[in-house]
Amino acid sequence: MTTQAIPRSRAQVIALVLVLGGVLTGLDMTIVNVALKHLATEFGAPLATVGWVVTGYTLALAAVIPVTAWAVGRFGARRVYLTAVGVFLLGSVLAGAAWDIGSLIGFRVLQGLGGGMIMPVSMTILARAAAPGELGRAMSTMGLGVLIGPLSGPVLGGWLVDEVSWRWMFFLNLPIGAAVVLLALRLFPPDDALTQRRLDLPGLLMLSPGLALVLYGVTVGGEHGDFTAWTLLAIVTGLALVAGFLVRAKVIRDPLIDLGLFRDRVFAAGVGTLALYASGYFGSMFLMPLYFQLARGESATGAGLLIIPAALGSGLIMQVAGRLVDRFPPGLIVLTGISVGVTGMLAFAAQLAVDGPYWGLLIAVTLIGVGGGGTMMPTMTAATRTLPPERTAAGSAVLGLVSALASATGTAVLSVVLTANLAASAPGAAIQQTYLLVAGLVACALLPALMLPRRQP
Repeated sequence: MTTQAIPRSRAQVIALVLVLGGVLTGLDMTIVNVALKHLATEFGAPLATVGWVVTGYTLALAAVIPVTAWAVGRFGARRVYLTAVGVFLLGSVLAGAAWDIGSLIGFRVLQGLGGGMIMPVSMTILARAAAPGELGRAMSTMGLGVLIGPLSGPVLGGWLVDEVSWRWMFFLNLPIGAAVVLLALRLFPPDDALTQRRLDLPGLLMLSPGLALVLYGVTVGGEHGDFTAWTLLAIVTGLALVAGFLVRAKVIRDPLIDLGLFRDRVFAAGVGTLALYASGYFGSMFLMPLYFQLARGESATGAGLLIIPAALGSGLIMQVAGRLVDRFPPGLIVLTGISVGVTGMLAFAAQLAVDGPYWGLLIAVTLIGVGGGGTMMPTMTAATRTLPPERTAAGSAVLGLVSALASATGTAVLSVVLTANLAASAPGAAIQQTYLLVAGLVACALLPALMLPRRQP
């Protein structure tokens, strides 16, 4: 991607194209969740097996992210982005045409391999295209797809399953993806001279399987509400592989992930803030529709509609926060966003055991969305904008990896906690207890956020 100055209007158009790409992967993280029971009936498969339609996608998505920075340097951000979207669309077509549960799971893995690269490469493209004083504005625009996609997935998925066909959950990606490819070919600047850095293959063979094993363990444990010996073995083995990668990365010349990034105080603080907040935020998005279904008797579509205020709140405030982060210290904006998010979660939890009025619940849902929009994208902007151009791809890959791992791990762990609470309490009270844990987890993000700049340079 060229590092020459790009007109402000052109950078905003590029950001809008990247929004469409973010919608692709964002939707597919959650759109299938409401269809699992239907797919089990359709294919005559146990629900535990059908769960791998989601788990396989998540594992593939996380496993491919570590190779992104190397691929961008070797082949160019524009080429890698177009290839990733192409692989994702191929997986979408095949998933929509799946003939049994095994083929559907396999094609979802293919989708994840393409989708895992889209977000970090998007951040790299945008960081290089935007002027230094406009990065927050451009990132806030691109972030619409990242936050709104996952929140809209349950609504759209429920409607497609109920009124059209489950296959259209995947075929829907085709017109969006085709528009992304055509616009990217026309608008994205050509790539700069490419590096000849060799791929750290031993590191890749440790890190990607290690991450996949950790995610497998926490996800399966979350699905069953218990961590068996096998899931614990997977987690321990995965952590050992990741630890081996980290030890090796400190002594070789060109590691798969540049650990030197963490010497940057702002980048390290951004990663810590994002990890804690994303795990709680996306975990809360998992709990919210469950409450409306289990405790209030809403349908899948109805529960999805009731969390739309969170999507609207996050999308609107993200536009404001993105502009503010270019003019004011990001630390102040992020601390405010976290505080609003925690307030919303506590307000939501306070009403669960007593079946609070819907208007009160929706106000709390909106505050949760506002907190997410005012925290995550400003944090990513603050973490990446001080990096030199040659390290932008590596920084974006780390942030994308942290976000994917945190959301998957937070959701899985909260599933285990919720299962235990449901065994001892009514649904409303059980989800309330779990939500209090979520609020505490998100509040912990205040600690690393205190290290983000609170004075404008």
